[in-house]
Amino acid sequence: MVTAIIIFILTYVLMLLMPKFRPYVALCSALLFCIIGILPLNKILSYINFNVLMMLCGTMGSVALVIESGMPARLADSIVEKIPNIRGVTVLLSIFAGIVSAFIDNVATVLMIAPIALEISKKQKVNPVKMIIAISVSSNLQGAATLVGDTTSIMLAGYANMNFLDFFWYQGHPGIFFAVELGALVSVLLLLIIFRKETHPIQPTEKTSVKDYVPSYLLVANILLLIIASLIPNMPDLINGYICMGILILNCIYAVIKEHNIKTLGRIVKSIDYETLLLLLGLFIVIGGISEAGVVSSIASLFQKLGNGNVFLIYTVIVWGSVLISAFIDNIPYVATMLPIVQMISSDLGISPTLLYFGLLSGATLGGNLTPIGASANIAGIGILKKEGFQVKNSDFLRIGIPFTLAAIIPAYVFFLIFYY
Repeated sequence: MVTAIIIFILTYVLMLLMPKFRPYVALCSALLFCIIGILPLNKILSYINFNVLMMLCGTMGSVALVIESGMPARLADSIVEKIPNIRGVTVLLSIFAGIVSAFIDNVATVLMIAPIALEISKKQKVNPVKMIIAISVSSNLQGAATLVGDTTSIMLAGYANMNFLDFFWYQGHPGIFFAVELGALVSVLLLLIIFRKETHPIQPTEKTSVKDYVPSYLLVANILLLIIASLIPNMPDLINGYICMGILILNCIYAVIKEHNIKTLGRIVKSIDYETLLLLLGLFIVIGGISEAGVVSSIASLFQKLGNGNVFLIYTVIVWGSVLISAFIDNIPYVATMLPIVQMISSDLGISPTLLYFGLLSGATLGGNLTPIGASANIAGIGILKKEGFQVKNSDFLRIGIPFTLAAIIPAYVFFLIFYY
């Protein structure tokens, strides 16, 4: 366990210190966990979230074709017509990203909304870094609002036998959706403060014409299929990944037929951000290593000892402990480990586990916004900026991520105490 902790800490320190080499650091760390035997070779695949990787890959390719069609640029033009300055555009895109992310994966949301921000930034000749960060953290926030918004929400629903509507109204009280939206409202006010100096007016530009609407139609179909799949019981575990990759394949077939050129396929393949995929792949294996070593289980067990039978204290420790832990490790294995622990604690105390369930989900989801590597949406956003030639400093992210996280989690923390304590 000590060896695993040392490797884990070094991995994240190096990723924070050398942002350009994050994928390679993660992969080297993953390889080390396997070589020294902490993570058995026969268990590697079980820790890799192929659903997330396929969703990410498929959406990247599909979004690239949407960008080529000119649709994001056209949407950017429409927004520019109605919003007077960069601050208004940033806040509007963040709100829009949050709404979309409540119903589809937050990484997919970033991949869809970020190109619009990039187009606006290019046309208005402003740096897009802060705008993309705001979109990323807003997407991650809303992931906990509905059953379909994030993997951890799906995990909780499966474990607690919750359906789609339970996220809105549960056990006679407002559900987690309203807690998240309360945090989102406060976060919007915070973004208005953070971007208060971005008041330079938007300069009108010539409207972009959309070359082809089919990629956009396929992207909408992708969203609808993801929502439908979430409502149908007993679907395959990889269904979301299959949908995204299936839509990408349809996009590829359409593009090749339209252009009468097989080389079109190579252009689409090159548009995929492989560094981001490799980074996530490495992190999945690293988290698998520390899970096998018992580190995650030990952290979870610590919550029981710290609570000492006091429900309020246990709830507080779970929420804020989850925020801190999820800032550095993937929340999927953490939530998977904590769910049975939360149920056991609730059973021992003779209380409903709902308060602790919702506290766990909100803390683990929102905590990812504390650091650039705490959430897949953040990694995707930074990857997009890197691909466009923009380097994101840790300080750039933390200036937005830390206050945004506090603005979102504090209202949710109080909300659950009022309705479920």
